[in-house]
Amino acid sequence: MSTPPNTPPGGGAPIPPYDAKAQWRAYREQQRAAWRAQRDAWHAQKYAWKAGYGGVYGPRVPSMVGPVILIGIGIIALLIMTGHIAAENFWEWYSRWWPVLLILAGLALLAEWAIDVKREVPVRRKGGFIGLLFLLVIIGLGATGWRQMGAWNWNWNGDNDDFFNSFGAPEHDNDAQVLNTTIPANATVDIENPRGDVSITGGDGTTIQVQAHEEAFTNSDSGAKTIWDSEAPHATVSGGTVLIKSDGNNKGRLNLTVTVPRTAIVTVNEGHGEVTATGLGAGITANVPHGELHLNSITGPVEAHLYRGNHDVSIHDVNGDVTEDGNSNELTLSEIHGRLSTNGDIFGPVHMENITGPIKLHTSVTDIEIAALPGDVTLDSDDLHVTEAEGSVRVSTHAKDVDLSQIYGDTSVENRDGRIAIEPAGVYAITANNSKGDVEITLPPNGAGIVDGHTHNGEVVDDFDLSVNGDEDKTVTGRIGSGGPRISLSSSDGDLHIKKGPAFPPPPPPTPAAPAAAKIPPPPPNAPHLKSSKALPQQPTAQ
Repeated sequence: MSTPPNTPPGGGAPIPPYDAKAQWRAYREQQRAAWRAQRDAWHAQKYAWKAGYGGVYGPRVPSMVGPVILIGIGIIALLIMTGHIAAENFWEWYSRWWPVLLILAGLALLAEWAIDVKREVPVRRKGGFIGLLFLLVIIGLGATGWRQMGAWNWNWNGDNDDFFNSFGAPEHDNDAQVLNTTIPANATVDIENPRGDVSITGGDGTTIQVQAHEEAFTNSDSGAKTIWDSEAPHATVSGGTVLIKSDGNNKGRLNLTVTVPRTAIVTVNEGHGEVTATGLGAGITANVPHGELHLNSITGPVEAHLYRGNHDVSIHDVNGDVTEDGNSNELTLSEIHGRLSTNGDIFGPVHMENITGPIKLHTSVTDIEIAALPGDVTLDSDDLHVTEAEGSVRVSTHAKDVDLSQIYGDTSVENRDGRIAIEPAGVYAITANNSKGDVEITLPPNGAGIVDGHTHNGEVVDDFDLSVNGDEDKTVTGRIGSGGPRISLSSSDGDLHIKKGPAFPPPPPPTPAAPAAAKIPPPPPNAPHLKSSKALPQQPTAQ
């Protein structure tokens, strides 16, 4: 009997013949199984939580940052469209503060992360808002560059506010016929000029005189005449009211020089341009949404409404109360015999001197109240100095070094992230509270008062042998001299200094009485300002 083919030695089942195709199919199935296993391992690793939650990962959820940004954009757009926020005012703010958006977005993401790590099953946050955030950053960088190139001044101050002239249209000039109109005594004069400067001077007599210099930006003489005719001023007398009005033209400017009787009550409504007034005897109300304001030698109340900001404002030699509201760039006030009230952000330096008061200054950062100021006040983004003030002084601010000296009255200061230094000119009550900053009080050797001070994470430096106790939280208490007004000091993360200084200065001289209205000499039409607002450097932030 023959042995079957492919029988192994020693017998057994025959070995099937070699099949190459079958071997390849088996090898391919093995490779596919290995790939599927590797793919599943990759998926498990991709969705595993790195902190070690056994590979369990929850669903993807959206971040709250994107919707909050969209809501904020929608609210701001609505306020701009409805007129509650001026567009140029918003872009001025955004060009300075857009990095805050990144900080707030980062804080929101950190808050979400802190919530997510406490979940039993962690989630994955979607980042679809990153593109929107990146776009807002690009816009912020563009706005910052635009502002630094002076575009805001071009748009706001009215010096080059004609849109068409920016493309090179030639300028045509014309001096219009002088208007002379007799008006009633003590008349009310309203001046309205949408585009161009207005200069007002008080004079003798009962006649109002209007000189107009017309500018037109066009390529033809006929076009210039059309613009001049449309913006030419006209005077209307109705009883005791006089209206000087130009209808304006967005391709031209009209600069007015107006001489009014000294007894006239003046109101000026300016669109784009500078307002200058001098020698008025019955006060003035100035509404200036764009441009500078300079007032000098005014008798009677002064009201200045600035609206949108980037104004340089100087007001000098006023025998009456002064009220100013709205944002400004630089503010200079002096020789004011009356009350002073200012309300609005100030993006540049402030200087005030010789004001009989009382004084109230309010911005989004700083509040100042002074009973009377025979001395001066200077304020910028870093420092606030008050030198020689009569009566009570109250200051509330932050991120500034506050220095008060020769204060003839009680003093109260609230500050943070800055220094407080107070040097009274007599025995007066002092309250100084500072967060993250030093407090320094300088009293003469013969000073008097009852001290109650506290500091957290700070030191106490005392020249009067007061009682100092505590370690991390230190207190200083005691009586200086014969006692007297309360001296309350508080600091967090800062030192308390109670120093001996020189003897009290002599009392201030009596405040001079305001000059009588009849003694104000008529100034020339182009009288210079007592203090030019250009003398002070511009600061980038609100005070």
